[in-house]
Amino acid sequence: MPTAKKKIMGQSVPDDEWVERVKEDIIEPELPIIDAHHHLWIRPGHHYLVPEFLQDLQSGHNVVGTIYAECHSMYRRDGPEEWRSLGETEFVTGCAAMADSGSFGDIAFCRGFIGNVDLMRGRACREIFERHLAVSGGRFKGIRLTTAWDADERIQNQVPHAHLLRNPSVRDGAGVMAEMGLTLDLWVYHPQLPEIAELADALPELTIVVNHTGVPILGGSYRQQHDKVFADWQEGIRAVAARPNTYMKLGAMPIRAHGDGVDRSLPPTSRETAAAWQPWMESCIEAFGVQRCFFESNFPVQKLFASYHVTWNAFKRLAAGASADEKGWLFHDAALAAYRV
Repeated sequence: MPTAKKKIMGQSVPDDEWVERVKEDIIEPELPIIDAHHHLWIRPGHHYLVPEFLQDLQSGHNVVGTIYAECHSMYRRDGPEEWRSLGETEFVTGCAAMADSGSFGDIAFCRGFIGNVDLMRGRACREIFERHLAVSGGRFKGIRLTTAWDADERIQNQVPHAHLLRNPSVRDGAGVMAEMGLTLDLWVYHPQLPEIAELADALPELTIVVNHTGVPILGGSYRQQHDKVFADWQEGIRAVAARPNTYMKLGAMPIRAHGDGVDRSLPPTSRETAAAWQPWMESCIEAFGVQRCFFESNFPVQKLFASYHVTWNAFKRLAAGASADEKGWLFHDAALAAYRV
């Protein structure tokens, strides 16, 4: 049976033919969108660069600009470790220059950029931030710090240790970001949400963006505890939202559970996607308000599960009851505010 993804060199990569088996009319095609989280990369057996991204961007929705999120693309091969991520900044800056030329249409892709700097360097990060800002021509808006960790051995940890956000050096580096007006994206698992609230209290001038709907863990030992996960996640979300210097980025949620008996010969529709995401995303919007929530495609990762036009149709279904002003914040304005674009 066809699946959502295929394996090339042991890696899961999007199956373009499969995701395009569901075609939908575009909902509210004139609504301006900032895609607030996407990647460009070359991976084993798969590449997703400007031509591939443009094909998705031009699938019918009115995407007027995008925010690139770091993914260790094009790092410098040589030189001191702390400077190697400048290669990604140079790469994204070049992509943004392509957009600025007008040769690829009117979409301002890579309008802003969230990069990577090791906050364990503490206050020594300032010089590195300054170099990224200079190289990017001001498009560098901050960094993403991944601290996703859980004690369950079946969960894929992104870092080797817990409580990275409580590390004094990380706090010092984040403090430099606050002084410089840079934004900190955070990728955590839901049991770590209280640590974001602690950081927001410690650095009230720092703008913090929670990635991927706060990443509720739905696998491993949590698989049979859906109601508890939702309750714990919701408590963590409300705690973070109570801090006014925080934002929530909505996206990157599962659509279909393992073993749910769904025919996987076709990808999910936007109705199915919206129904799966509704309890989580509506809880976030209720907690943060529309001025501190915004949508993300998370492409090409999300392309493992659904096409670009279906993904944004799902977001529009979720926002169907919102006013025009509220939709403006969710799809466009809140992202520009969070990243000071």
